[in-house]
Amino acid sequence: MKMLINGNFVDSKEKIDVVNPFNQDLIDQVPAGTPEDVKKAINSAYVMKNELKNFSARKISEALYACAVDLSDDLEEFAILISMETGKPINAARDEVKRSIDTIKLSSEESKRIYGETVPIDAGIGGKGFMAFTLKIPLGVLGAITPFNYPLNLAIHKIAPALAAKNTVVLKPSATAPLTALKMAEIINSHFPDGALNVVTGRGSIIGDELVKSEKIDKISFTGSVETGRMISQRAVMKKITLELGGNDPLIVLEDADIEKAVEATIRGSYLYTGQVCIAVKRLIVDDPVADDFVEMLLKETRKLKMGDPLSTKTDIGPLINENAAKVVERIVSNSLKDGAELLLGGTRNGNFFEPTVLDQVTSNMKVVQDETFGPISPIIRVNGIDEAINVANDTRYGLQASIFTENIRHALKAVQEIEAGSVMVNKQSTFRTDNMPFGGFKMSGMGKEGVKYAVEDMTRTKLAVLNTR
Repeated sequence: MKMLINGNFVDSKEKIDVVNPFNQDLIDQVPAGTPEDVKKAINSAYVMKNELKNFSARKISEALYACAVDLSDDLEEFAILISMETGKPINAARDEVKRSIDTIKLSSEESKRIYGETVPIDAGIGGKGFMAFTLKIPLGVLGAITPFNYPLNLAIHKIAPALAAKNTVVLKPSATAPLTALKMAEIINSHFPDGALNVVTGRGSIIGDELVKSEKIDKISFTGSVETGRMISQRAVMKKITLELGGNDPLIVLEDADIEKAVEATIRGSYLYTGQVCIAVKRLIVDDPVADDFVEMLLKETRKLKMGDPLSTKTDIGPLINENAAKVVERIVSNSLKDGAELLLGGTRNGNFFEPTVLDQVTSNMKVVQDETFGPISPIIRVNGIDEAINVANDTRYGLQASIFTENIRHALKAVQEIEAGSVMVNKQSTFRTDNMPFGGFKMSGMGKEGVKYAVEDMTRTKLAVLNTR
C-alpha cells in the first residue's frame, strides 16, 4: 500500500515490512516516509483547511455518513486485515470495525451540533447596549499519531471528529500495523476533497517529529507511550494536545461482590487482545475473605481459553504483536516470581505467544503492577477492605480507567469518588467503552478527552462577536 498525500497515493524507495504476528508471513510493504513527505502532507492539509471550513455542516455530515456506509459494506475485509496485521482474534477485529462504523456515524451527527451561544455582556460594567455571541470555528490542521493495537478505531477517533469540525488531518499510523488505516484513507478520500486527509507511513522519530514541530499544525492528538507523550508535550509549544498514554487499570473485588460476575469480567478485561489494550485489567485487587474462591473460579475459567490462529473464530488468545513484546512479558513475569509472586497458571512463552497467566501473592511494588504490562497477565493483590483496596488502586502513576465489583452502594460511590482515574466502572470491567463517552485519564495516563462530542469540542476555537446596538 502507499501513502496518501494531497489525494495522490505516493510510494518511496525505502520500504517497511508489515509482518503477520501469527506466522511471520510478509503481508505487504509500506513506504518509509521522509521529512519531505511529511512537509508535503502538512502543506496539503494547510491549504485545504481554508476550503473545508466553507463546507456546510450538512455536506460534512453526508460525507461522513457515506464513509460509514462504505466501511460497513467492507466490514469483513477490514476485520481480516486487522487480524492479519495485529494478530487480533477475528471476533475482536470485527467488533473493532463495528465500533469504527459507529464512531463515524456519531461524528456525522455531531457535525450538525456545533453550537455557539449568546453572551449577556450587559451583566458587566459598560456592557449595556451591546449584543454578543460566540462562534465555533475549526482549529485548522490536526496531526494524529496512532498505535498498533486498534489500528482502525483509534485512527477514526481522531480523523472523524476532526473532519466533523471542518479540520484537515495528517495521520501517522503505527509502522507495525499501518495497512488498515491506509485502506480506510481510500474510503475517506473518495468522499472528501484532496488534502482533507493525508496519511504518511514511516518511523515515529521522523514522521512524528515533523508533525510536532511544524508551525502549520494546530493540534496533536497522540495515543501511545508515556515517554513519547512527555516528549510531545515538551516540544509542541503553542499547539493544543490530546494525549492518551496508557493505563494500569485495577479491578477491585470486595467481599460483598458477585464473584461469578467479577471473574467473568476479569476474563474479558485481562485477556482482551492478549492484554495489549490500554484499558485492559492490569491489576486484580481482591478482598482477602473471598480471594481463595475468586482465584479458584478464575483458574477454572482461564483454562478454557483457546490459543491459536487469530483468523479462527474459536481463538480467544492470539500472539503478541512481535516476539520482543512477548519476551518483555516473559521477563516481567520471571522477575515477579523472583520477588515472591506465586505462579498459579501459565507463564510460558512460545515465540510471539504467551500463555494466559495468573499470579498470586503480588505486591504493589512489583514491576508487573507498577508499570503497564502489555500482555495476558492477571496479577492478584490481596487486601483487607475497601480503604486498602482504594489505596492500592491509587498506588500507580497511571489513572485511565478502573472498576469495582460490589453490591454495596456506599462502597461503589466511595470508589467512584476516591479512585484517581478518568472513569470508574461499577460491576463492569475497565475495558468497557462506548464511542460517545468521554475517554481519557488522569496523572500519567494523559490529558484531554476523546469520545466524539468531546473531541469535536476540543477541535474548535471560540470566536466572540460584539455588536453595538446603540
